[in-house]
Amino acid sequence: MFNRKLRSTALAAALTLSLAACGSSGPANVSADSPSMWGLTGGNQANTQKSIDAWNTAHPDQSIKLDFFANDAYKTKVRTAIGAGEGPTFIYGWGGGVLKSYVDSGQIEDLTDFIAENPEVKDRYLPSIIKNGQVDGKIYALPNNNVQPVVLYFNKDLFDRIGAQPPKTWDELMALVPKFKEAGVAPFSLGGQSKWPDLMWLEYLVDRIGGPEVFNNIAANKPDAWSDPAVLESLTKIQDLVNAGGFINGFSSIAADSNADQALLYTGKAAMVLQGGWIYQGMKKDAPDFTKGGKLGFTTFPTVEGGKGDPANIVGNPSNFWSVSSKATDSQKAAALEYIKDGMFTDADTQTLIDSGAVPVVTGIESKLEASPDKGFLNFAYGLAKDAPNFQLSWDQALSPAQGDAMLANLDQIFLNKITPEQFVATMNATIGK
Repeated sequence: MFNRKLRSTALAAALTLSLAACGSSGPANVSADSPSMWGLTGGNQANTQKSIDAWNTAHPDQSIKLDFFANDAYKTKVRTAIGAGEGPTFIYGWGGGVLKSYVDSGQIEDLTDFIAENPEVKDRYLPSIIKNGQVDGKIYALPNNNVQPVVLYFNKDLFDRIGAQPPKTWDELMALVPKFKEAGVAPFSLGGQSKWPDLMWLEYLVDRIGGPEVFNNIAANKPDAWSDPAVLESLTKIQDLVNAGGFINGFSSIAADSNADQALLYTGKAAMVLQGGWIYQGMKKDAPDFTKGGKLGFTTFPTVEGGKGDPANIVGNPSNFWSVSSKATDSQKAAALEYIKDGMFTDADTQTLIDSGAVPVVTGIESKLEASPDKGFLNFAYGLAKDAPNFQLSWDQALSPAQGDAMLANLDQIFLNKITPEQFVATMNATIGK
C-alpha cells in the first residue's frame, strides 16, 4: 500500500524531480523554517486543505507548507526522503510495521510526554484507534482523520436486474459470478495496477477462514507462519474467483489512485467492489446521484463455511496518523505540536469530515452522524469499527517494509495466475524476520 528499503540521497534527489506534488498550499508568509506537511490526494484532501488554511490564517507565525501526492507515489517518496534525512515535518502514515521502522531508525519524535502534558488530546480519540500509534508502549503517531474499514460495496440496480441479493457466504459470492457475466456485467471491479486493493481479499479470507491468530503469528515472525492452511485456502479461493471471471477484464491495468475502480461500480460496468471506507467520499463527490439516489449498497465481507473467524471482524485502516520528524528544527517541531493540539479536530474540522462522508475517529459524534444526509453509510462504518471483535490494520502497513513489499509483489502474481499458492507461501516464509 512499494519499495520499502531506504535508498540513497541520489535516488531521493531523482524522485524529488520525478514525483511532482499534485497540489500545494503555500501562504506568502511560509518561510524556509516553516513546518512541512505531505498529504494524500483524494478523499480527505479538501478537508486537510481547509484545516491548514484555517490554521495558517489564525497562526501566520506558524504557517504550515502543505503538499499533496497520490497514494502510491507518496509511499515511495516519503520513505526515500526520510531515509535521506529530508522528510517533511509532519509524516503521514498508517501505523504498524512501517511506523516501527521509523521508530527503530530514530526518524520520528516520541510523543508520550506531549500527550501526558496535554491529556485532552488523547481524550478526544476513540480508545481503540489511538493505540495504533503506539510502539512498545510509547506514542509516536496520533490519528488525523477518519475510521476506514474495508467494505463490500454493490450496485443495487445491477442486483435488481438479475434478481439477486448481496452475498452473505463465499459460496453465494461465487454463484453470483456467472449470473452477472451472463447479464454482461463484471462481477467485481479491482484496481489491480495499484496492487494494495488485491490485499483486501487475502486479509478478509484469511480472517474468515482462520481467525485473527493466523496473521498475528505472521506479524510476530513465527517461523513458517505463512504455511498456515488458512493462507493456502485463501489464495486458492482468490485464484478460483479469478479463473471464474470474477474480476473485470483488464483489472491489472486499473489504478485505484485515479478512482477508476470505483467509477466502474457507479457507471454500472461492475456489480461490486471490495474497497476501503474512504472511497465513499470519492463517490459522494464524483457520483452524487448514485450515493444519494439509493443506488449504492454496502455490506460486510461474506463468511466462509467452516471458518473460525468472527463474521464481525473487519480489516482496513483504523485511521491515518501524523508523526513528527525528529530531523525537523525545534521551531518546526513546536509548530507541529501546536497544530496537533489545537488545529486538529476542531468542531469545524469534525463537521467537515462528516459532511465529506467520513467518520471522524473522535468521541461524542453520534448525534452528528445521525443528522448527516449520509447517515446510512456513516452509521454503518462507525458500527463496524465500534463493534468489531478484531480490527486488523492493513497487512502491508502492519508488517515490516521489506515483508510488505514482497507480499504485494507476490500477491499480484497470484491474481495474475503466474505463481501457485504454494510458491507464494514459500516466498513469504523466507521473509519472516526481515
